[in-house]
Amino acid sequence: MKTPFKHSEQPTVATPDDRMTLTQHLAELRTRIIRSLLAVVVGIIVILAAYDQVLGFLLQPYRDLCARRPDFCAVSGGNVFSLAPLAGFSTRLSIATYGGIIIALPVIMWQVWRFVVPALHAKEKKYAIPFVFSSVSLFLLGGYIAYWTLEKALEFLIAWSGEDVQAAYGVDTYVKLVGLMIAAFGIAFEFPVLLVALQLVGVLTPQTLLKGWRFALLACFLIAAVITPSGDPYSMLALALPMSLFYLVSILIGYVVQRRKLRRAPVD
Repeated sequence: MKTPFKHSEQPTVATPDDRMTLTQHLAELRTRIIRSLLAVVVGIIVILAAYDQVLGFLLQPYRDLCARRPDFCAVSGGNVFSLAPLAGFSTRLSIATYGGIIIALPVIMWQVWRFVVPALHAKEKKYAIPFVFSSVSLFLLGGYIAYWTLEKALEFLIAWSGEDVQAAYGVDTYVKLVGLMIAAFGIAFEFPVLLVALQLVGVLTPQTLLKGWRFALLACFLIAAVITPSGDPYSMLALALPMSLFYLVSILIGYVVQRRKLRRAPVD
């Protein structure tokens, strides 16, 4: 016999479609955050172990510019400097943190998806692998384009400083610029993933996106002009043009998904 004083067990979620209590949601969120942080810590350790190689990789665009335009680097000779006692230490931590997050990005996106899954219908859960793969791939693509445009961005910034100005960068400020560039491009390149996800759950339709394409493309250029850390036209165009293309591609994907849903509707 069950005694009236025995505590009943906490209700469990039998399937992802079952409703979860607020406590269960918070426990689930805590679990996902802890796993993501552990992945970031592992990534930080990896970057710290290969710090010199990573720093050399980040400095390569500046060194390439100095090799091509030695008049821009007469003072620095293609080197960066530690201009404060803690600059080197803080730079190492910054690079390790940025790199750790990038390495842990697949785990982070998977944890985000697993947290969102209970709110989705069964047919929408099959997009887990495409969601994680596209998110990570687009972020890396954005980071690569930011790195690729960095040499032109530095050349523009040095040229606009004036003929009598010689460039000599502190290692912390240089790494901060590179980190902000990669983060801005990587996050902006997640734009199509968000648009496709909103279409999958029915918040947006491809018809709505197509109707406002002129304003959307204008917004892409304005956003690129605002969030580009270097502020140079090369980086702005390198960000605005792919965002505009991604907007149109997301509309096309939305139409494909919509047609498939309409074909399955009579069967369902």
